Amino acid sequence: MISVKVVVQVKLTPSPEMATALEATLHAANDAANWLSAEAHQRGEFSRKALQGFAYHDLKARGLSAQPALHVLRKVADAYTTLRANIRNGNLGKPGSKRRTKAEFKPIVFRPNAAQPYDDRCLSWQTDEQTVSIWTTSGRIRGVRFACSGQARKLLAEYRKGESDLVHRDGMWFLTATCEVPQAAHYEPTDFLGVDLGIVNIATTSDGKIHAGRELNRYRKRQLALRAKLQKKGTKSAKRLLKRQRRKEQRKATLANHIISKRIVTEAERTGRGIGMEDLAGIRQRVRLRKPQRVALHSWAFAQLGQFVDYKARRAGVPVLFVDPAYTSRMCAECGHTDKLNRVSRGRFACRSCGFVDHADRNASRNIRARARKIWRSGAESHAPAPA
Repeated sequence: MISVKVVVQVKLTPSPEMATALEATLHAANDAANWLSAEAHQRGEFSRKALQGFAYHDLKARGLSAQPALHVLRKVADAYTTLRANIRNGNLGKPGSKRRTKAEFKPIVFRPNAAQPYDDRCLSWQTDEQTVSIWTTSGRIRGVRFACSGQARKLLAEYRKGESDLVHRDGMWFLTATCEVPQAAHYEPTDFLGVDLGIVNIATTSDGKIHAGRELNRYRKRQLALRAKLQKKGTKSAKRLLKRQRRKEQRKATLANHIISKRIVTEAERTGRGIGMEDLAGIRQRVRLRKPQRVALHSWAFAQLGQFVDYKARRAGVPVLFVDPAYTSRMCAECGHTDKLNRVSRGRFACRSCGFVDHADRNASRNIRARARKIWRSGAESHAPAPA
């Protein structure tokens, strides 16, 4: 059976003694990972098999038992695999660039509190009691309580599978677990709901529904100004406030994307339609903007919104197609005439051929709907966007 991977995060509430043991474990695992990373870089050997051949016993001598030692080996090997892929795809710049040179000639470094993976031999869940039993360098700790929603607990009890990651962030402890939820069978859509993505309006559907980003954009501007002010001040109290402000903007954007994606998928499912969205992979590398606009572009969480729509749609059985967005904002949805001058302003579209007038984002979403419908009829299958 095809399944959808859903990540569930729970908050641990360990006692002070438990927290001390967990922190010591993270530090030990990441110290070992840094040692192994330096050795692997020096030797030029990065595969799991090669790392296990020369480092397994040394990792155990550093206080790690068998399974945690293997997880450290895999973590380092996977980090170098990701690094090589980024270099190969040009994500770290051209050959000879400062960023790429640094990545190629320095070993990967892991933070002391970087997440550590656990499997079922090192971590067991008691979902009814809402506790976990977890391995540490001081021995196994039992009865560590966790808090989560009822829906999350149900997912953990029924569908949790594979590894879980121990995370220490902002003084709090979390476990993130992967749940493989059965995917509903895709139905044959009667039509498609086109979705145009943007910064001013986060999402606009071909039905005319606009999910405005006004509130979120105002919040981002306030946060940007606050960060600049605190960084300029530079006092201890300013740094404490900066630390508290970390990730608040990210959490707010994530919540907005969850709400919007749920509404889009619910509407498509209710009306028996599929969803057509823009494939914006690589847009940050293609687009050149002035400095004030770069902040807005790089704060734009369009990829996350696409991922949320994709996994929610797969759970509901709603087909999703990501289409080429080229010229969707310049092409008339009525007659198909494409002209840069059709886009009169940011929010207004007026066709210079047939005179059709509409909201610019809605016109674009109708073009996306038409493209999704066309490629579905040609035999395309529901698919996720390509990685950026």
